[in-house]
Amino acid sequence: MFRAKSTLEQWRILQSVVDYGGYAKAAEKLNKSQSSLNHAVAKLQNQLGITLLEVKGRKAFLTSTGETMLRRSRQLMQDVQALESLAQTLDKGWEPEIIIATEILYPKSHLYQVLNNFLPQSRGSRLKISEEVISGSVEAVKSKSADIVITNIVPQGYLPNTLCTVGMIAVCAAENQSIAKLPVKQEELAGNLQIVISETGTTKNELGWLKAEQRWTVDNFHEAISILKTGIGFCWVPAEMATPLIDSGELRKIAITAHHYREVPLHLVLPDRDSAGPGTLLLEQLFYRHHGLLSEQE
Repeated sequence: MFRAKSTLEQWRILQSVVDYGGYAKAAEKLNKSQSSLNHAVAKLQNQLGITLLEVKGRKAFLTSTGETMLRRSRQLMQDVQALESLAQTLDKGWEPEIIIATEILYPKSHLYQVLNNFLPQSRGSRLKISEEVISGSVEAVKSKSADIVITNIVPQGYLPNTLCTVGMIAVCAAENQSIAKLPVKQEELAGNLQIVISETGTTKNELGWLKAEQRWTVDNFHEAISILKTGIGFCWVPAEMATPLIDSGELRKIAITAHHYREVPLHLVLPDRDSAGPGTLLLEQLFYRHHGLLSEQE
């Protein structure tokens, strides 16, 4: 049976020495003596039979072997943290709070119906719901800051289930004569002011359709539509929001040459399925049933 030569504490000390730039600062941060840290790293190197750190002057530097081992040890610490988080989840049982991050394009009619179905079974769990735009939902997956994420872009390494597609319509005010005429060429549309929705993540993605050089950025579609109604610019708006306004004559659909319909797929991702509690898993199932991905018996 395998028996480890090293301990997690030794690797934690090594990481701290490297991260804080030396033994003295690491000792201060860990509230340990500098000699105990020296001893721990020296013992680790002796147990493994390799040199991890070299002292030059007053500073300790990683060897090439040390760099490789340090990278692997960081992953090991992350795995241990995830394991302990899973234990806490299993011990707690039903979650006191569930965080849902939804791409702003996801229809509210779908979301509210799922939440309505969840309420009788929620056992008092609090829900925290955030609206994200493009990079915001991607970062919610990567950072695991939400229990459930509905996103139109799935980061590499995650296996999603597609819930639905959302149709997008380019619209403007009916009196906007510059682009309300039929049809409009792509270059003509690109020459007009475009109202765009600001991304909520820190890393921006230059995604979109026929983005114009002149853009005004707002926080949500309601503000974008308010601007459109004044006769200014155009915007790509979800069909669920745009259709009633088109039917009422407040907005007009822009017919674009050689363009018929734009659909955006929306996917559900559990960023940390291993640590997902029963409430999160129930909500996941309710989303799938609502969209016809599961039968009522499953």
